[in-house]
Amino acid sequence: MSHVATKAPAKTATKAAAKKAAPKPAPATKAARKPVATLSLSSKNYSSWSLRGWLMAKFAGLEFEEVMVSPDDADARKELLLLAPSIRVPALTHDGAKVWNTLAIAQYLDEIKPDAGMMPKDRIARAHCRSVSGEMNSGFANLRASLPMNLKAHHPGYKIWAGAQPDIDRIVEIWTECLATYGGPFLFGKQRSMADAMYAPVATRFLTYDVKLNKPCIQYCQTIMAMPEMKEWVAAAKKEPDDIEELDMDF
Repeated sequence: MSHVATKAPAKTATKAAAKKAAPKPAPATKAARKPVATLSLSSKNYSSWSLRGWLMAKFAGLEFEEVMVSPDDADARKELLLLAPSIRVPALTHDGAKVWNTLAIAQYLDEIKPDAGMMPKDRIARAHCRSVSGEMNSGFANLRASLPMNLKAHHPGYKIWAGAQPDIDRIVEIWTECLATYGGPFLFGKQRSMADAMYAPVATRFLTYDVKLNKPCIQYCQTIMAMPEMKEWVAAAKKEPDDIEELDMDF
C-alpha cells in the first residue's frame, strides 16, 4: 500500500516567511558615558595648584569631569591668597576615593595608571623625581608670595625681590641637573612625569615676571608652554572674566 506525502500546512509556511522577512529592530543608542572621576579646580588664571592637579590627570590619561569652584568661595579665595592652613583644591574623586594635595594625587594616579609614566621606572630616577616633586610641594614659599601665578599678565623687566632669588636659584639648579642627567626635553627624559606637572606653573611665573634663566631652563619653559595641555589651560584662563585684585600687581 503506497503512502502519499502530505504538504505542510500553508499557515505554517506563511508564518515562517513573515518571520524571515521581519526587519531587525534598530540597535539601542548608547547613553553618553560619564567620566569615572571628577576634579575640583579653582581659578585657571591664578591657581597653580589646580593647574598641577589638572596636568597630572591629563598626563595619566584619566577621563574626568571638571568641577569649578568659584573664586568667590571663601575657602578657595584663602588658598589663592596663601591664607589657608592647607590646600584642598584641587581634589580628585575617583571610584569611591577622594584625594587632595597634588603630591597625593600624583601618587594615586601612579597607582591606578602604572603605565602612564607619572614617575620613572628606574629606581634611582624614581627617587629623584619624588624628591624634587616634594620640594615643589612643600617649599619655595617666597617665590609663591612674590611671583603669584597670573597667566593674563606680563611684566617685562620685573625686579625680583631679594627673598625670592634663592628660590629661583634652587629651581634653576633642579631643572639644570635633571635636564643634563636625563637628557630632556622633560625633567626626567622623553616621558612627562609628575615633576613636570609640579613645575609647570613655575615656568609660567618665570615668563610672566621676565625672570632671567640659563639656556637649558629657557628651553624647558618653552617645552612646557608648547604642550597641547598647557595651551588648552592658558586659553581657558584668558577667558575667565573675574580678576582677583590682590593678585593683580601694578608696576
